Amino acid sequence: MRWIVGPADGGRLRDVLARAGADLQAVAEGRVFVRRRRARHDTESVSEGDEVFVAPPSGSLADAPLLARARDMVAVDKPAGIPTIPDHGGAAHALLRVVARATGIDPAQLHPTSRLDRDVSGVVVFALTRAAAQRLARARSHGAYERRYLAIASTEPSPARGIWDFPIGRAADPRLRATDGVHPVPARTLYASCGRTPGGAVLLALGPQTGRTHQLRVHASRAGAPLLGDAAYGGPSRLVTPGGRVLEPRRIALHAARVVVPDEQGRPLTVSSPVPTSLTELWSNLEGDPAAWELATSCALN
Repeated sequence: MRWIVGPADGGRLRDVLARAGADLQAVAEGRVFVRRRRARHDTESVSEGDEVFVAPPSGSLADAPLLARARDMVAVDKPAGIPTIPDHGGAAHALLRVVARATGIDPAQLHPTSRLDRDVSGVVVFALTRAAAQRLARARSHGAYERRYLAIASTEPSPARGIWDFPIGRAADPRLRATDGVHPVPARTLYASCGRTPGGAVLLALGPQTGRTHQLRVHASRAGAPLLGDAAYGGPSRLVTPGGRVLEPRRIALHAARVVVPDEQGRPLTVSSPVPTSLTELWSNLEGDPAAWELATSCALN
């Protein structure tokens, strides 16, 4: 539901929601946005002309489709716009709670083995037992937990393929990371350019070898190729095509397309997520070649 605040709607968010007939619990569930910013309290002030958006309640696998199910793990397709685990916006809207409600699994039994940022989409694997979580943690440390990401960058890195191994530490803003940050730790990403648009945007295939917070976003930015829609790390949120069309990405152009993990018998289990329409349309509107997606998904990085 979208509502434009009028002169008679009152000056508080709760007044607007009541007038619109919206569920007041939606604020606590993290489903209410004012001027594209998530509302924290229903007592927040609003002004005439503000746009209030109320997202539908989560809680089914229509929100995060099931990609694979094994005895001790489950993989789902996370959409952009929700966190993997509960955050400062609350717990009800987090992917972990969506999966728990949809599958009937106790949230305490769901152990995310990787965490995609809120505005990143793709495969998330949850271990269902402590033994499975430990197995997948060992696989990551031994290089047996493979991940392939696809991203649209604003410019092409130089060289066009290779390895980013900038250490990553905390930035001045504790929510962010930086390659010259405090207490840096090793980080390694394989990358390759797989397609270019007339305006200079590039489709990247990314293979993280470590799992640092915001690693791919930080590495791409440091390499001079920030991702579209990633304003926190210098990525443009507004683009003009050579033909004059204005594009405004509403998400970070980063997608976890494939994960390969060992199952209970040690056999590789491959889980794939289709590239969401929001990204394929963005690439198409930038006049990128659609065939580049297949190349970015399948090309070797090492």
